[in-house]
Amino acid sequence: MKNRLAALVLRHGVPLVSLNVFLEQIGAPIPAVPTLIVAGALTRGGKMSSTQLMIGALIASLLADWIWFLLGRFYGYRILRLLCRISLSPDSCVRETEANFERWGMKSLLVAKFIPGFSTVAPPLAGATRRGTLEFLLYDAGGALLWAGSAVAAGRVFHHAIDQILQRIESLGGWAVVLVLGIIVLWVLMKWWQRARFLKKLRVARIKPEDLRAMLERGEEPVVLDVRTSSVRTRDPRRIPSAIVASAEDIGQRLGDVPLDREIVLYCT
Repeated sequence: MKNRLAALVLRHGVPLVSLNVFLEQIGAPIPAVPTLIVAGALTRGGKMSSTQLMIGALIASLLADWIWFLLGRFYGYRILRLLCRISLSPDSCVRETEANFERWGMKSLLVAKFIPGFSTVAPPLAGATRRGTLEFLLYDAGGALLWAGSAVAAGRVFHHAIDQILQRIESLGGWAVVLVLGIIVLWVLMKWWQRARFLKKLRVARIKPEDLRAMLERGEEPVVLDVRTSSVRTRDPRRIPSAIVASAEDIGQRLGDVPLDREIVLYCT
């Protein structure tokens, strides 16, 4: 593999891969899977130690996730609200993660890194829900091993194809860097546009608590649905009077007999 990317990975070895993994898991838009795949291909030829590579990736991933876990433990849902403000996918930032946690518990950490958006939100959510540190580290380590191990294994299996791809990229010279940066910028711009469009729709469809109270006092009787997860309702038992408890999955069933002219208001986290 005589190309710059492979040479870069070889020159800096496990520390470079570990740094890449840490930055991605801490939230930076720097994907680590390509680096892990290239490193895995290099281990096939004995140029890198697969054991050291996996240990480095595991430690880096655990360190980043543990930082998020502690932030969730100390700051609770405030750190999750911060994540949602800066997230490029605010429509599914916490709600889906909470649902997955309620469905699978800490076992969800085993697959969290394979689900976009889940990987960053899951550790602070585990801390905010007061899960045990040892339990978190065990499941998170298992998920990190599965995630990093699958990327390294893919590099080992497809090392010939990876070698050809890298050589073609290398043939582009300086344009290769422009191409890679252009793809990253395009992806970020697309996600930002989706975020802006979602927030615009949310502002149009949103009402303030004072508006809902005024509707209730005027006797308009809007249908109010409490679609918070059960864990959130347990932590905060306060609820709007007359609100109907419903999960996101059974909203349609709950509204089956509601007249079409009734106002419907949903509230969640």
